[in-house]
Amino acid sequence: MQNEEMLARLMAQAEGDGADLVTLRAIVEDATDAGAARVLDRLGLADPTAQDDIDELRELLRAWRDAKASAWKAAIRWIVRGVLALLLVGIAVRLGLGDLVT
Repeated sequence: MQNEEMLARLMAQAEGDGADLVTLRAIVEDATDAGAARVLDRLGLADPTAQDDIDELRELLRAWRDAKASAWKAAIRWIVRGVLALLLVGIAVRLGLGDLVT
């Protein structure tokens, strides 16, 4: 509420005195602070433990990205191994080595 009261005072001063650059900057600064505080409150990040929550979310997101990258790499490795196995089987059949197996 302090920011809103300060903003109201600055607006009254700007209206009464004519708005100079310093007053306008102060109005903008207080308005942005009040808006940011309102947004953080609406998001549930206005409490003292919000930084810990955000740090945990970042860590979770980093872990998710790492797991996703690892899954893609593993899938590509299995596909390459399958293609190479099929290639070896094809070469063996082409050379007539299929009779050795049976």
